[in-house]
Amino acid sequence: MNGSTEPPDAEAAAVRRPPLVRELLLVAGLFLVYKFGRQLATGHTGEARSNGHRVWDLERALHLPGEGSVQSLLLHGDGLAQIANTYYAAVHFPATAGFLVWLYLRRPAHYVWARRVLATVTSAALVLPFAYPLAPPRMLTGTGLVDTAHVYGPSVYGPPSSDHLSNQFAAMPSLHFAWALMVALGLIAATRSRWRLLWLLHPLVTLLVIVGTANHYWVDALVATAMLGVALAVIRRPRRTVGTAGSGGGLRAPAAGKRDEKVLVGAGR
Repeated sequence: MNGSTEPPDAEAAAVRRPPLVRELLLVAGLFLVYKFGRQLATGHTGEARSNGHRVWDLERALHLPGEGSVQSLLLHGDGLAQIANTYYAAVHFPATAGFLVWLYLRRPAHYVWARRVLATVTSAALVLPFAYPLAPPRMLTGTGLVDTAHVYGPSVYGPPSSDHLSNQFAAMPSLHFAWALMVALGLIAATRSRWRLLWLLHPLVTLLVIVGTANHYWVDALVATAMLGVALAVIRRPRRTVGTAGSGGGLRAPAAGKRDEKVLVGAGR
């Protein structure tokens, strides 16, 4: 995301950024809702494990690839497993935060859109653990899967009985995947580089990591994708007007005499 490959800051000049303090409070509030909302749905251990076996059986009935096929690629040596565990633990929040900061500074209209989508998906995701608590595949017996974080490290989770910082029985949907996919789609929508489709590598790697470390099922990512799709369909994306999308892949400056005309519309506040 640099000046040689990205469009100029015409959008930043044309669309007023939301107040910084308000946005910091909103994002911090979203984070707190994410953390404490999931804790409210803790417990239901037996039901969560039973649901885990049901999801496992459903995937086999649908002939989805076994999670073990991905995990086996990580178990050829300690290094790959540790890299995957580190990616799971360390990339999720910083990547999403960096995405929002960059949009806020360079693409304000897209920032408002992305923040709304992420808030909607995250809020909706907090409801599912109440209705359908789900243990991750690493907790199931008879699957042949290894808890890679526990065996190889690093791990962000403690024993479920004493882990008061997270709800490990909220595997569905995978917000790791939902957020990663939104980061990629948001950057594709907000940039004009011919290489922007490479941002899809982030959700692809995230998918392989969450499945390979046995923290999520394939179905968790499918449900996350469906929820994100609904949010994207409901929350309108900013669009460029006819006169601003240049053939060179960037944004052209407003024509003389039209300096006060907004370059992007449809974002709202």
